[in-house]
Order: sequence, then C-alpha cells, then structure tokens
Amino acid sequence: MCWALARCPEFLKAVVAVVTGIVVNPDEVTVKNQTTESDTGRTDIEVLDGKDIHIIFEAKRGWVLPGIDQLTKYSVRNDFVTSAAQHKHIVSLSECSRTYADLYLPHDIHGVPVTHLPYKEVYQLAERSIGASNHEQKHLLTQFTDYLWGLMSMQKQDSNMVYVVALGTDKPQGCNISWIDIVKQHDRYFCPIGGNGWPKDPPNYIAFRYYGKLQSIHHIESYTESRNMHDEIPEMPDEAWDNDCYIYHLGPAIIPAQTIKTGKIYRNGRVWAMLDTLLTCETISEARDKTKERLG
Repeated sequence: MCWALARCPEFLKAVVAVVTGIVVNPDEVTVKNQTTESDTGRTDIEVLDGKDIHIIFEAKRGWVLPGIDQLTKYSVRNDFVTSAAQHKHIVSLSECSRTYADLYLPHDIHGVPVTHLPYKEVYQLAERSIGASNHEQKHLLTQFTDYLWGLMSMQKQDSNMVYVVALGTDKPQGCNISWIDIVKQHDRYFCPIGGNGWPKDPPNYIAFRYYGKLQSIHHIESYTESRNMHDEIPEMPDEAWDNDCYIYHLGPAIIPAQTIKTGKIYRNGRVWAMLDTLLTCETISEARDKTKERLG
C-alpha cells in the first residue's frame, strides 16, 4: 500500500480524506515506509506533510486487529508527539469490518484518534481513484487492487460448494420465533465466525435441512458481522453477545425438485457438498461423499 500512496496522488488524497476529512496537496505529503524507533517499534506506513496531517498506519493480514499495546506505543513515538501536524491519526488496516473493529479498538489513545479501514474499503477507494489518474498511475492502482483482491478473504464467487446446516424447530434463547422462521420470514441466518467447524470465510451458498430432508439452498447475497442479532432480526433480544457472528443475507430459495433425505449425518451435523451433487443425489450424505471423492 505504501507505494500506491506514494505514487498515486488521487488515491493518497482519497485515503487521507476518509481518515481526516482534509483534502491535502499530494505534492506536500511525504509517505514513509517502516520507520523504526528503538523504544516504540516499527510503523508500517506514515503519511505526513509537516503542518496539517501525520498518520500512522498499522496493517495486518486476515481478520486480525493490532493490539492496543502496539497502538499505544505509536501514540508516544517521539517524532509523532513532537510533530507540528494539527491532525494526528492512528489507522488500523485489515480485513475486519468497521463494526467489528469498533468492538475492540479504542476511539482514541492519549487523545490521538484511532480509525479502522477495512481492506474492502481501501479497495473501493483505489478503484474510484483509477479514473482520475494518469496512465502509469492507473496501471499501479490496477496492480494494487489485484493484490488486495487476493489478500482479502472474500466469498469465492466461482465456488459451487454449499455449506449444509440443520435448522431446529426450537427458538434461539430470548427469541420468539424459531430458527426455521428466521430463515423463512427474514431471509437471514446467523452463526459464529469460525471455530467449532464454522467457516471463517463466508461460503457462497448455504443450505438448510430439517424434518429429515433438504429444504432449500440459498446464495449468500451479502453478510455483516455483529454481536447483536437484534440489529437485523427484530425478534432477537437487543443485547450484545460475547462472541462475534456472521449474519448472512440470503437470496431466493432454490427448492430441490425431488425429496433429498438427510442420510447418514449426525442430528446437528454440518457438511459441505457441491451444488450439483445436492440437487442430484438421493441423500445429503451421498452428496457429501461424492464431493469428497471429487476433491480427492
């Protein structure tokens, strides 16, 4: 990202504006890469102009946030404290959404605002900057967006793998509608983010089984991360949980043309199967086994 900021002025202006609300003159801005102080460690990227802005960026790969101790060290760096800039910011960069980051990162450290920029948003800023850039800069920004696309753990839109889960007729704790009704009435489904067999990255398709058979398959149109399910499912209690969840926004139901029974799967077992096998096999377990055979 450092070279994209340093060599693509429109992208630099866009990023600084999102963080600070200020439109800078790129000719007056310096972009530093990996500046080290013995007591406070090494920053990933610094953007400063000596008068208005001084921004420290800390980048992480994957669904990870920098530690508060690390950000606190940045806030007391000698060059940062003594900077004459009126607007100082510390920026976290990772795949995490702003909503997720707000749960874990402070809004400021020693009076210095802390901002989180998801890679998805950085990707969008770079894409929008391409049109206002010259030929060389367009090429660099295209390379950068290609890099970000590979970095992000986004849904694999070309995947036909389906995550099959069991829905109960019972109700989630504190909710007055059942799991089945949450899917049928709200086109929503929520689950933990990774751990205990749950996907860390949202699948492209999800399917639901209950009453002993496959009921529907849905494309996951989009998703959010939250600790409060009430945000999107009004019947859920308005309270924050200890763990983070994906809330999947479901597309129209694909209803199997024939009865596809569960087969040999534990009562609450969750399995992966290719879309075509789910629609052609007699049982979900058969579709699972054929998928495993294909994948070797």
